Amino acid sequence: MSGAEALGPEGAEACMGDVPSLKEIEQLLNTGRPSCNHVDEVWPNLFLGDLVTAHNRFVLWKMGVTHVLNAAHGTAYSQGGPDFYGATIHYYGVPAHDLPSFDISQFFFSAAQFIHNALNTPGAKILVHCAVGVSRSASLVLAYLMINHHIPLVEAIKKVKEHRWISPNRGFLKHLQNLDVQLRQKRGC
Repeated sequence: MSGAEALGPEGAEACMGDVPSLKEIEQLLNTGRPSCNHVDEVWPNLFLGDLVTAHNRFVLWKMGVTHVLNAAHGTAYSQGGPDFYGATIHYYGVPAHDLPSFDISQFFFSAAQFIHNALNTPGAKILVHCAVGVSRSASLVLAYLMINHHIPLVEAIKKVKEHRWISPNRGFLKHLQNLDVQLRQKRGC
């Protein structure tokens, strides 16, 4: 069930007035430079990256990464997992597929909790990654900012885009838009 459906029609309509359309969100995402590094710090001690970074334990050690959230867990090109990282890195795998039909919203709250717990650990740094670091992992980082820092979707996108180009697929954007409505409703819009 989407966030808007959970709110009921009146509550959803009242909050949807403040939420930009999918087209407006996509236009915002299409601004800026359409390239990025293998990894970028998008929030203090929160890094958004790709498989190249996630698969290089030496680079992670040099960065001081203590937690890894893999948004491509179990996919063919993702070798990460507790066995790969060992005891020095806390690992959480989200078996998401970068398809508009995939319901990534089922992982918003658990991923946000993992990121929150990591960032509340003294000296910790977290890498959130997927294959390229622009769709699945970016969606989970946006959800974290919305859930834990009460930042509306558009502002969360702007904050991340200050440091990294991102491009969640259209289905993920719809789930994030529904989350935005749900969180606004909880806060009384």
